[in-house]
Amino acid sequence: MFAVMIGIFYFLLIRPENKKKKAMAQMRESLSVGDQITTIGGIVGIICAVKEDTIVIETSADRVRVEFAKWAVSTKGTQTTQDAAPEKEDKK
Repeated sequence: MFAVMIGIFYFLLIRPENKKKKAMAQMRESLSVGDQITTIGGIVGIICAVKEDTIVIETSADRVRVEFAKWAVSTKGTQTTQDAAPEKEDKK
């Protein structure tokens, strides 16, 4: 019974998490100049330089450049409203 429980935990919890980590690592390794990204902090920008462990992005029309570690990249492209958390409406 103990082996069956370990097997269930592996297929329901551990294996999907490892697949997510592998997909994220592959996405971060495939980043190239010109890609639009979103960081884990919500900063959106276009990649202008790729180094071994870091990337440099332009964040606005003012050509502000910021350097980030590759692990800080959340997604390629901008997050849509479906992916993001719902915003709270302002009370008037």
